[in-house]
Amino acid sequence: MGPAMKVSDLRIALISGNYNMVRDGPTQALGRLVQHLLDEGAQVRIFCPTVDNPQVQQPGEIVSLRSVAIPGRGEYRIPIGLMGRVREAFETFRPNIVHLASPDRAARQAAKWARDHGVPVLASVHTRFETYPQYYHVGFLEPVVEAWLRKLYRRCDALVAPSDGMVDVLREQRMHRDIGIWSRGVDRTIFNPQVRDAELRRSVGIADNEVAIGFLGRVVMEKGLPEFAATMNELTTRGVPHKVLVLGDGPAREWFSDKVPEARFAGYLMGAELGRWVAGMDVFFNPSITETFGNVTLEAMACGVPVVAARATGATTLVKDRETGVLVEPGNIAAYADAIQRYVEDPALRRAHGDAGEARAKTFDWDTINRGMADTYLRLVEARRS
Repeated sequence: MGPAMKVSDLRIALISGNYNMVRDGPTQALGRLVQHLLDEGAQVRIFCPTVDNPQVQQPGEIVSLRSVAIPGRGEYRIPIGLMGRVREAFETFRPNIVHLASPDRAARQAAKWARDHGVPVLASVHTRFETYPQYYHVGFLEPVVEAWLRKLYRRCDALVAPSDGMVDVLREQRMHRDIGIWSRGVDRTIFNPQVRDAELRRSVGIADNEVAIGFLGRVVMEKGLPEFAATMNELTTRGVPHKVLVLGDGPAREWFSDKVPEARFAGYLMGAELGRWVAGMDVFFNPSITETFGNVTLEAMACGVPVVAARATGATTLVKDRETGVLVEPGNIAAYADAIQRYVEDPALRRAHGDAGEARAKTFDWDTINRGMADTYLRLVEARRS
């Protein structure tokens, strides 16, 4: 064996279905990782679909994969594979590690090339794809999707997931033995309680003495919209006064405003503007079970907002039950309503749990997290060399 490798010796090929199209938790994490690696002298090529007007400006050299739009979700695209000029670009780059960030055909072809050339493969799991079918009423497909994922993940040298809860799920599904944590950080300059702005709240008709229950994320069914609407309906039935502040946009917006008439929509936001709106919530409600980590939950906590969330993979790592918020069995509408009602009626409890959440959010720091990922790459490369 030669001398120990450094980060600057790495040649990383990142294959992703969404890197610079839609701004979401995974794309932000991938962008920060790539920037960190480039700063440390590594070479990185990103192979991903591209669009004319991406929502995010991402670092690194991008090689565009041919792709098709997902039916009904045109803002996301699926790569049709690693072929032609793109495959040539991949092979001439000669990566010494391949990072798969989405389980599509291009990723599978890259994994096969890596196996044929003795190059290690790391897969990062960002979404619980196998839970999506139930939201589109084809739940019977869940085991099919799971088996298809397992086939790919078992060909990798290691997996990383964003939370302990997600690692447990992957172990239960027998996806791999070597599963590490690639956590998420939060930008404290944007997300903190000091940026709360009463004027902003008033601009959408939320008075200073009213309690705003926040939704943050893409307005799509799999983010738990049916549960959110049912819970608000239950609060109204109980006569609990509240407003709903929706940060984000998406195809289900009309459905949502119809079912939750007390909702006020701030639209699609990013950066400092998003931080001000998040700090303007009084309670953050996240009934979604599809997240693997839940960046939005961490952002709310950093703003000192208490969280009511489903006891699901994303939230369990972040929310300390009855300390920084309340964890509720997924789908238990009465229990969601109980938790929110308690916060509406007890401002001191809101403040105490919000403060505790803010303190906890400070422990998630991007630099440390991405250094850990670079170390994982080096460990896999060294293991192959020896």
